[in-house]
Amino acid sequence: SGGEAQRVKLASFLGKGKSAGKILFIFDEPTTGLHFHDIKKLLASFNALIEQGHSIIVIEHNTDVIKSADWVIDLGPEAGDAGGNLVYAGKPDGLKKIKESHTGQFIA
Repeated sequence: SGGEAQRVKLASFLGKGKSAGKILFIFDEPTTGLHFHDIKKLLASFNALIEQGHSIIVIEHNTDVIKSADWVIDLGPEAGDAGGNLVYAGKPDGLKKIKESHTGQFIA
């Protein structure tokens, strides 16, 4: 799966040690198919990248990942033609205050 391939690449990168430059990583739904214990390990891997000075963008629906983010961008409020609008941008705690956000209802 795409999520599994992303996780393999992440593990390979972390196994190589520090990189000379700073890298922007983009992950598209990396928690797909993971048990919640494995999600915690994935978040620890993300934190390891951040500690090395790298940046991460994650496209995700998993609420644990959303809650752990430094910054959230929520698009919606629906999908397709009824979506694609900026509903919220800010720290995860503020998202639960946005009535138009379906995501905010689940991270409360």
